[in-house]
Amino acid sequence: LEVAKVLTVPERVTPWNLEELRKAVLNGPHKWPGANYIVRPDGRRIDLRFVKDRKAVAETLTVGYIVERHLKDGDVVLFNRQPSLHRMSIMAHKVKVLPGKTFRLNLAVCPPYNADFDGDEMNLHVPQSIEARGEAKTLMLVQTQILSPRYGGPIIGALQDYISGAYLLTLKTTLLTEEELMELLAIAKYEGEIPEPAILAPKKYWTGKQVLELFLPKDFNFVAKGSACVKCNTCVYEECPYDAYLVIRNGRFLTGSLDKKAIGAQVPESMLHRLIKEYGEDYARKFLDNVFKIFLRHVEKHGFTMKLNDVIISEEARKEIGEVLKAAEKRVYELIEEFKRGELEPIPGRTLEETLELRIMEVLADARDRAGEIATKYLSKTNHAYIMAITGARGNILNLTQMAATLGQQSVRGQRIIRGYRDRTLPHFKPEDLGPAAKGFIFSSFSKGLSPVEMFFHAAGGREGLVDTAVRTSQSGYMQRRLINALQDLKVEYDGTVRLPGGAIVQFRYGEDGADPTRTDHGKAVNIDRIIQKVIGT
Repeated sequence: LEVAKVLTVPERVTPWNLEELRKAVLNGPHKWPGANYIVRPDGRRIDLRFVKDRKAVAETLTVGYIVERHLKDGDVVLFNRQPSLHRMSIMAHKVKVLPGKTFRLNLAVCPPYNADFDGDEMNLHVPQSIEARGEAKTLMLVQTQILSPRYGGPIIGALQDYISGAYLLTLKTTLLTEEELMELLAIAKYEGEIPEPAILAPKKYWTGKQVLELFLPKDFNFVAKGSACVKCNTCVYEECPYDAYLVIRNGRFLTGSLDKKAIGAQVPESMLHRLIKEYGEDYARKFLDNVFKIFLRHVEKHGFTMKLNDVIISEEARKEIGEVLKAAEKRVYELIEEFKRGELEPIPGRTLEETLELRIMEVLADARDRAGEIATKYLSKTNHAYIMAITGARGNILNLTQMAATLGQQSVRGQRIIRGYRDRTLPHFKPEDLGPAAKGFIFSSFSKGLSPVEMFFHAAGGREGLVDTAVRTSQSGYMQRRLINALQDLKVEYDGTVRLPGGAIVQFRYGEDGADPTRTDHGKAVNIDRIIQKVIGT
């Protein structure tokens, strides 16, 4: 509201908006929706802050005057977050004026801006002419920017709670009462018939899959493996016992559940990508607006949180993990002994020292992975931290492993930690100790707590990440600048060629195939597999 009273839209007075603009002038600069300035036909500007009798000024308004009125609901504005690294860093949004001094935006629109809510600042620009507003509406509205030219997939889509909610709603165990069904359909502005319940007695129940079906086009076919796929030796497709194989035929949601692979942001060739590409941006906008509200409402009603117990495993699991780590430590010391006796077989092209390090890292990485598998085996499948990891909503199994089982090897520049004191990393170890603990292997987990030495090694590994991020940002920024300056004069002409300003041809066909990367399937100009899938429905 505070911003809306400062930013203005110049609106020319016509017989149709005369009364509305008179009201805005009467409200003045301090009452919303008001106006800050009037521009007379002779070019004189009247600042309404210094006008005593606004009623008299409002009466003098006639056709031809321009009123600089406050922003109001439905106005088109340009929203930008720096650094502006790609086209979608500045997009057109429609205004909804709310109380307060902050900008608010839909969570699904955060990925193109790379925005989060930890103090980010953004810029808002108000187009000042009808032509500018028309161009913004046609070319820059958010729904026209859903598909990214970077990888031919949707950059706007589900993330975090949307994914958790979609997964919980479409699980085969999810049953909804009539009241719950009505609430979900009402929040999505559904207008139409209610399907027959999946269960009739002793009480009527609908499945979460039935809710989603109501918003899918009747001729839509889609088949894919989900994020929850446990990679069995032989895939049984729609017979999957984990309900991880998504099958939609003629708009009927048959098996599987929604997760990041189906509706996630920045996931090409997903179900969401197919819907947007085949049914247009207007359908995509309605789907993202309405269906995503269902996911959020369902996760709110279901209750979804993470507690410390989610990453604390049983004593039995701890013992099993301890045995795996002990066996790995024993194997490392055996390798060191082999090295000292000169019996270690060198890897071709590597010295004996390099071979030893590679072998040790292999053994320790395997131990960490096995510890993670054991921890995952003991975690409940309804554990919310586990659900977030397998659906791709947030984090991954490695994060769970580090919280529940073991942190594993800390590395600096892709190697075990070697720098420190002379002949040893820290004075807590014997000189020339090549064992796991002395070179940065952390046996503890976050839930159990790290020892001071482990804490030091973890900080050493973490420091590299921070330095690397800072270095990468400056390097990529300069590289992008050089690329932009080198390519800024190239232009795709109407005959499909790429030319310099003087008319010299650089490419006879843009990209050698004439394909717009935004409209491709992850770079493929024609997706034969998808065409077959649409026709035969599998």
